[in-house]
Amino acid sequence: MAYFPAFLDFTNKRILIVGGGYVANEKLDHLLDFTSNITLVAKDYSKENMELITKNNLKFYEKAYETSDIEGFDIVIAAIDDFDIQEKIYFDTRDKNILCNCVDLKKYCDFIFPSYVKKGELTIAISTSGTSPALAKNLRIFLEKIIPDSIVDFIETMKEYRKTMPKGKERMQFLDKKARDYMEDLTKKENS
Repeated sequence: MAYFPAFLDFTNKRILIVGGGYVANEKLDHLLDFTSNITLVAKDYSKENMELITKNNLKFYEKAYETSDIEGFDIVIAAIDDFDIQEKIYFDTRDKNILCNCVDLKKYCDFIFPSYVKKGELTIAISTSGTSPALAKNLRIFLEKIIPDSIVDFIETMKEYRKTMPKGKERMQFLDKKARDYMEDLTKKENS
């Protein structure tokens, strides 16, 4: 079964990452594009993780995982090599309404991390439901190359129009025409 694509508001969500190695660093780096309300628990941390922790002033604990560590969190990512501990973390979250992602154990994932393109307010998520992360990654690289950086300014302009124009059919038509014209200009530039 495929995962439902959804964009979550992390404004008041607390995230715990259990792990301090390469995979934990990859998840942390992605999450920092959207929030800094992240805490980490691991016995050891890689140099790269410590740099991100320090740079973003994140809470972290140097210790082994314990069930009580998940208290007060909304999302838990188990990014450690020990599958038994990942499984334990998943079952610890079940009766606490905590979303859980156990890396490399799809059956213990309430959600998965998509590959994504982020340019300003634009975020495009790509997923193969975990069946081919390599394809999702390469599709992301392709999209990053073809989506121009000018889209950031265009989206800001569209946001200002939405703020200043009264809601209704006229605004909707105006914004739709602006978006259509922008895309047509991109196509013309690409084909010339």
